[in-house]
Amino acid sequence: MRMLAFPRLSGALLGLILAITGSVGCDRQDPVSRGRINAFDTTLDVTLIGVGRQRAAEITHVLEADMQLMEKSWHAWQPGPVSRMNQLFNEGSPPFAAPPSVLPLLRLSKALSEQSEGLFNPALGHLTRAWGFQGRDADCMRPPPQDLIDQVVRDHPTMRDITIDGFRVSASNPTVKLDFRAIQKGFAVDQAIARLQDLGINNASISVDGNVRAIGSRDGHPWSVPLRGPAAGGILATVQVQGNEAAFTAGDYPRNFNWDGKTYHDIIDPRTGYPATETASVTVLHPNASTADAAANALFVAGPKDWHRIARKMGIHYVMLTDRQGRLHMNPEMQARVRLQGTQREVIISEPLS
Repeated sequence: MRMLAFPRLSGALLGLILAITGSVGCDRQDPVSRGRINAFDTTLDVTLIGVGRQRAAEITHVLEADMQLMEKSWHAWQPGPVSRMNQLFNEGSPPFAAPPSVLPLLRLSKALSEQSEGLFNPALGHLTRAWGFQGRDADCMRPPPQDLIDQVVRDHPTMRDITIDGFRVSASNPTVKLDFRAIQKGFAVDQAIARLQDLGINNASISVDGNVRAIGSRDGHPWSVPLRGPAAGGILATVQVQGNEAAFTAGDYPRNFNWDGKTYHDIIDPRTGYPATETASVTVLHPNASTADAAANALFVAGPKDWHRIARKMGIHYVMLTDRQGRLHMNPEMQARVRLQGTQREVIISEPLS
């Protein structure tokens, strides 16, 4: 996957990139250099191997500018390209030119949604907005009216309703409202890794909210990633990320609220309009963070009974799912990769995925 071209990058910033690429001199080479990026309402941690501190700081600055520009381009409800597209879809607009900053993400999301049989569904923004998972504080959230949920489920907005013809797009269903939250961090991390490779960095990792994509190694050793348990219950397992690979987890704990004695999380089942109920967390390993991010959400919705079939359709080879009873479901390939941390959980091994 190549880095997106965002035309609004300033000449000064591009000059900085060129300076980074050519900077050598007396910059001391440290074994490990770290940087932090603020974007997508969270913090991303960058680890660079064999890069001096000054150059690492400059690279982190470039990545942060990229990330913040992506965040503005893909925001679902603040003014920007995606909110404008949603307005045109709602108005039944004829085909229009998709913003270049959105089109690659839209294409990939459409393909992954179809592979998942619509369980990963970025067209469901009306429901995520109604549930309050678009910028509302947890203290102000409550389930939406039942008639609104029923209406959106009946209208059944999906990525299949969107037609992409070259650079022009249209939607046949006015209920389509894009919200890329279930893939945008993974996609942004992929773009950042591509940027690092363009700058000659071959050993690095980028982590966000416990999710990681890495390239190369850590001084010859695989990257080790801790996997959180459900309800943020400590470290459930660790997995070694090998070469160019991502480990992304979808869980019921990062974004939720309590109402009338019940907890509601933000992974919505498009078939019911309610948060999926059978799964506590899913971890997926894949070479692309985008695919791992989207697939983790799709398999969370698929649940313990159907995750294996959907994983096959999406070309996923490594999955670990924790169900609401605390049981671990994984395929043999994933079992060989993870190291459970002193857990007494029941482990259910599926048929192979490869």
